[in-house]
Amino acid sequence: MGTDRLASDGAVEVVIVEDFAVGEGPIREPHRHDYHELMWLRAGEGEQLIDGEAYKIVPGTVTVIARGQVHQFRWARGLDGALLRVADAAVAGDDGWLLDRRRGAAVITVPPGECGRFEAVLRALHAETQRPPDPYAAELIGHLTATALLWLARWHDASRAERPEADDADVVLHRRFAEALERDYTRHHDVAHYADALAVPAAALSRALVNVTGRATKELIVERVMTEAMRLLRFTDAGVGAVAHAVGYDDPLYFSRAFKRYAGRAPQAYRAEVHGSAPFAHSEDGAGGRQ
Repeated sequence: MGTDRLASDGAVEVVIVEDFAVGEGPIREPHRHDYHELMWLRAGEGEQLIDGEAYKIVPGTVTVIARGQVHQFRWARGLDGALLRVADAAVAGDDGWLLDRRRGAAVITVPPGECGRFEAVLRALHAETQRPPDPYAAELIGHLTATALLWLARWHDASRAERPEADDADVVLHRRFAEALERDYTRHHDVAHYADALAVPAAALSRALVNVTGRATKELIVERVMTEAMRLLRFTDAGVGAVAHAVGYDDPLYFSRAFKRYAGRAPQAYRAEVHGSAPFAHSEDGAGGRQ
């Protein structure tokens, strides 16, 4: 399973997509992104897989694929739009909460009246990233990226029946916890580590996370660890012992028991099930640029 990285040295990259097709030539295997990808599609049809879950392409939407998720197109034709690729550094701060997705993907509908403005910002951002750098470039790229992310956050929030306020202290703490979890989940599975890292009592951290996500600290830690284990079991040939070690378990037997409690079947049974029910004989077309 390969990993795509940003082509440039910058933290932001925009690829304009015009009449792109998948499945009409050489096909790529499933792959990870070492960046967050926001896929704006104005037109086209098809189907893609994100962590093995199928998503139909819907014109007028943005699909958010978080860093580390496994992505693959099954097929597509007539795709028009743009791909906004951003490194973690470009989404640091309160506008980055939108990209804290570890299972599945967010699909955000852009209001019909806003599609032109949104695409104009993406095209302006593309132009800035392509021109020779000058004293204004970094700030312009930062402002345009923030505008795109904030609009997406607004449209995402508008689609939710209930949501915490953006300046709520619990939301800020959840964001800090998500950053710490992403950094440390392969080494630390204990609640005390994250409470200490964030300088808050464990009980206060858990209350805040329940308020924002509906789940306590330990549940979120286990979910992040097992999501990664599922990806490795599904998309690589690594043995159970290697998978256990990769997600921070020294004892493969203990890992297998923990995995079974979470997923309802042992690691090898899970691998056999997903390989039998979700074959990956097709992936995206390499002729039209990486996706």
